Amino acid sequence: MDFAAINANQIIAIIIVIFLAIGIHEYCHAKFADLAGDPTPRNQGRVTLNLTNHFEPVGTMMMVLTALVGFGIGWGKPVPMNPGLMKNPRWDYFTAVLAGPVSNLIQAAVWALIFRIVAMTSPTLLMGESFLYLLLLSGVLINIRLFFFNLIPIGPLDGQWLLGLLMPEPQRVRWFQWHRAYGGVVLLVLVIGSQLMGSAIGFSLFTLIDLPSSFVVRFLLGV
Repeated sequence: MDFAAINANQIIAIIIVIFLAIGIHEYCHAKFADLAGDPTPRNQGRVTLNLTNHFEPVGTMMMVLTALVGFGIGWGKPVPMNPGLMKNPRWDYFTAVLAGPVSNLIQAAVWALIFRIVAMTSPTLLMGESFLYLLLLSGVLINIRLFFFNLIPIGPLDGQWLLGLLMPEPQRVRWFQWHRAYGGVVLLVLVIGSQLMGSAIGFSLFTLIDLPSSFVVRFLLGV
């Protein structure tokens, strides 16, 4: 990490984006579970727009540090949900899980819309590396990468639940049991291994995420 190249504006912009990105992501999990009839998130104080309730210190710090080097990986405090208390356990749970990543996609679209409006009406505000430029660009980049990262079907990530819920009953149970036991470790190994492999051969798990991320970012920003 080249700390000399990082300025205060960049750090502040990233922190603002992460605060919204993670907080709204976890709030949407809680809200959709609550709408489906599961009282667990509300009983735990998670159906709230007080976004500080949705943060986990280590995951947040990881998000800030990795965002500074150009990617942005981290996590919030998991929302407790009980599918058995939902009106339609399987598909209501699927919707509540999907709501998190989708919220990041929507946030990216909102940041991109503001970027386009400013670019058309007051382009001088985006010249150089102004704070507004860094804020809007970080809003798009971080949220899109979070969207794709969370869809990876491994460990505690949302993608693991989404894929498992699409499986027939016997396979679904075994899938969730395996991930409960080994998923977190496998994800950690993949993240660390990808960093080492990326340094050695220039290609990693994050390269795979960056390919669709770059396409969507260019589409949203119109560049």
